[in-house]
Amino acid sequence: MAKITKDMIIADIIAVDHGIIPILLESGMHCVGCPSAQGETLEEASFVHGKSADELVDKINAYLESK
Repeated sequence: MAKITKDMIIADIIAVDHGIIPILLESGMHCVGCPSAQGETLEEASFVHGKSADELVDKINAYLESK
């Protein structure tokens, strides 16, 4: 099973499982289709959106573990 970390690029995270997209959208990150997603890490995106990268990583990994 893949494990997501906050230093991963958004585009790479989405490539792991497209089911992660709704999690990102629910947290206010509408960068899924944004060109910056090609080079921005989850930590960088979290900072820009005022979110906790650690909490988001935990939520995404919990989703992946539940599959």
